[in-house]
Amino acid sequence: MRTNQLIIALFQRFCWLDEGLQTRMRGRGWPDVSRPQSMVITNIVSGIVRPSDIARNIGVSRQAIHSTINQMVAMGIVRMEADPKDRRHMIVSLTDFGTQMRQEAQRAMDELGAQVADAVGRDRFETLLAVLETDWGDNRDAAS
Repeated sequence: MRTNQLIIALFQRFCWLDEGLQTRMRGRGWPDVSRPQSMVITNIVSGIVRPSDIARNIGVSRQAIHSTINQMVAMGIVRMEADPKDRRHMIVSLTDFGTQMRQEAQRAMDELGAQVADAVGRDRFETLLAVLETDWGDNRDAAS
């Protein structure tokens, strides 16, 4: 079994997708966003809107995520507001500009997905998605 290749292959393909997305967005006149900024948008779209939860999900410190979010606020992509359900916390949401940017990014990802499907075949592409969407279980070592 070639398990030593798993993380390398997944990371290389993630970078391929991210670079393709960034290139398409830049070519369409959208501002450059860093990988952490892109991950913030992905989390917001997935319903993860508290900065501390986003930081935990991405694997960065709360200070780092606040810096990233503040950059995005300055760019007009996101806004920070008090959580209406719990005023002690802040939530992050996309601005109208951020929503338009996200919609364009989705079109670019659709193009990249079609490119992958053309390269590997539609059946293999669907199998790949099914495997990646499968719950792989708890990743913590039971002996720890």
